[in-house]
Amino acid sequence: MPRAALSTDAVVDVAMRLVDEEGPAALTLAAVATRAGVATPSLYKHVRSLAEVRALVSVRIMDELAERIGEAVLGRSADDAIRALMAAWRAYVVEHPRRYTALVQAPEPAVAEAGERVVGVLLAALRAYGLEDADAVHAARCVRAAVHGFALLEAERAFQRPERLDESYALLVHMVVAGLRTPAHP
Repeated sequence: MPRAALSTDAVVDVAMRLVDEEGPAALTLAAVATRAGVATPSLYKHVRSLAEVRALVSVRIMDELAERIGEAVLGRSADDAIRALMAAWRAYVVEHPRRYTALVQAPEPAVAEAGERVVGVLLAALRAYGLEDADAVHAARCVRAAVHGFALLEAERAFQRPERLDESYALLVHMVVAGLRTPAHP
């Protein structure tokens, strides 16, 4: 990348490629600068620190994920929407395992705002179950934890048993959908 084209977005682009190719541990300012064809101090015109780069990468990942799951649930409702959302979320992680493991779930405002876009899609998909207020938030947390946990374990190759992951994930989706159809408070 020529120096003239360097911008905050370009720095994030370089960081994303670096993470995709080498993993989150490879993300350093020196590595980003080298790939961008500039000296490390030149990056400080566009980002304040490595922490900011990690946050910006996380925002980009969350935005991509929100777009992916948003497209998946469009025109669907209830069980069909939740199944599509969970399938799309997992597919994103399978396509970008290193990128997903670089995701920082931090309270930093920009990351939290991006996370809210993901949660917003999830809450919209849950409306068909008649969940409101705190009940909707609890359900969203449970769905998010289930899909994120499975996807993260899969991305990190933590499942070692020979049984097919697709079958395990289908069971997880079934359990989530069945849980959403069962009132938590009789």
